[in-house]
Amino acid sequence: MEMTRLTKRNHYEEIKDQLAQMIMDGKLKVGDKLPSTREMSESFGVGRSTTREALSALKAMGLIEIRQGGGCRVIRHTPIELEVAMPELHSLRMNRETLLELLEARLSLEVSNASVAALKRTDEDVAELAAIVKEMESAIGQDIEGERTDIIFHQAVAKATRNSILAMLFESIANQLEQAIRDVRRVELYANKPVAERLFREHSAIYEAIRERDAERAAYAMREHLQHVEYILMKYI
Repeated sequence: MEMTRLTKRNHYEEIKDQLAQMIMDGKLKVGDKLPSTREMSESFGVGRSTTREALSALKAMGLIEIRQGGGCRVIRHTPIELEVAMPELHSLRMNRETLLELLEARLSLEVSNASVAALKRTDEDVAELAAIVKEMESAIGQDIEGERTDIIFHQAVAKATRNSILAMLFESIANQLEQAIRDVRRVELYANKPVAERLFREHSAIYEAIRERDAERAAYAMREHLQHVEYILMKYI
């Protein structure tokens, strides 16, 4: 697998773009397993956290799956956002109205996802969420790791709905929103330790409700969490 060494450090976008292009060009096919994070980091000349961030972005695009302890595997050859057409979101800079609509759509969808996940989750889903929550606790105050674990937590909740349409809708909305508010979110949510600690408690509450199959409490916990995040973001958008 041929990779081009990067000229600048911490450019996870370059890694993401290289790997995505390999997948879309057929150099990496559906079912192929990617090299380990260590191997890719050495090939690209970056730290492992940068490579993990790129992999999280590829997962958000729907191109790969990240298995707990089992590496990464290609699952699609076309990014989800190219199949779920949302042309009004493709501008380089979204206007405030569109961002507000995205936040509203995400709130509505994720509250529903939490409720459905609580009813349909499997033991495997619970184990995956538990492992992510543990990672989140270790990442408190670390901006890149905090963002990565937040993203994969919400992806895992969507997956736990056992509904491919809900999962696809979540990926499409979340990916667009993440790109638009990434810088603000990192500084104000993940690098801010008191805020990060509260976010950890909120994610823990969502996890506990899903684990206990309490759909009403899961929906309430998700709503509280997203409204808290939206309150912080509204200062900047």
